Amino acid sequence: MNALQKLQQRYGSGEGRALYELILSQRFGLSRTDILLGKDTTLSAEEQAELQIIIDRVAKGEPVQYVLGCEEFCGHEFLVGPGVLIPRPETQQLVHLVEQNVAPGSTVLDVGTGSGCIAISLALAGYKVTALDVSDEALSIAQQNAERLGAEVEFVKADIIQCSIFNFQWSAFVSNPPYICESEASAMDANVLDHEPHLALFVPDDDPLLFYRAISEFGREHLCDEGQIFFEVNRAYAEQVAELLQQKGYGEVQVVRDEYDNNRFVWARKIQD
Repeated sequence: MNALQKLQQRYGSGEGRALYELILSQRFGLSRTDILLGKDTTLSAEEQAELQIIIDRVAKGEPVQYVLGCEEFCGHEFLVGPGVLIPRPETQQLVHLVEQNVAPGSTVLDVGTGSGCIAISLALAGYKVTALDVSDEALSIAQQNAERLGAEVEFVKADIIQCSIFNFQWSAFVSNPPYICESEASAMDANVLDHEPHLALFVPDDDPLLFYRAISEFGREHLCDEGQIFFEVNRAYAEQVAELLQQKGYGEVQVVRDEYDNNRFVWARKIQD
C-alpha cells in the first residue's frame, strides 16, 4: 500500500488525497501539477523516509498540522503543537470583525491567545495588542510566532477567572475561549479529542458561560467607555452569551453568523456608567 492509499484508507478518497497534497506541498514543495506529473515518486531516499514517517503519523489520526508543525491563518504561517489549539478557518472572521469595527492603532486585549494567531494577526494589521494565556507552553509558542512574523505583542501569563494584575483600559477585547461542554466530547472527532489540549477546549457542563462571564466582568473595569468586545462562541449558547452581555451592562449586542450560517460570534459595546 502506497502513501496515498494509506491516507485514503483512513480518511476516504477525497480527504485522503487533500492531505497527501498538503503534505507534499508544505514539506516537499510539490504542487498538485507536480504530483500529477509523478514527481512525488522521484523524491530522494531520505525524503521518501521522511514522507513515510509523516504519513504513518497522520494515518494513525494525529492532526496533520501538528505533524507538519504549522498552519496558515489570516495569510500567515503559524507554528502549532499539542500545547495549543490548531487555528480554525472560521476564527479568521473574528479577526475581520475587529478590523471592521475598531480603528487601527487601538489597544486590544486577546484573552486565551493559544498560538497567538488572533493577537499576532491584529498586531500585524496595526493594533497595539496584549495577549493573555494561563499556559506556559502556549505562551512559548505564541512568542515564537510573534518573533518569526515580526509582530509586537505583549504576552502575559494570567488566568482571566482570577485576574487582578492590570491597571489599564483597552479599546477592545477579543477572545475565542474554551466553550465546548464536557458532555459534547463523545461526539467529537478522535483526532481532536485525542490530541488537542483539553484546557483550551472544554468548560464544565454546569457552567458553559464560565469564561464569557469572567471576561465581560473584567471588561467592566478594563474596557474604555464605548469599548467593544468580540467573542467566538459555541453556537448552542450564542443567545445566552448575548443575554449575559446585556445583563452585564453592554449594549448594541449582536449575534453574527459564520460562513456556514451558524451563530458563531457575539459582539457588544460597553455602555458608559
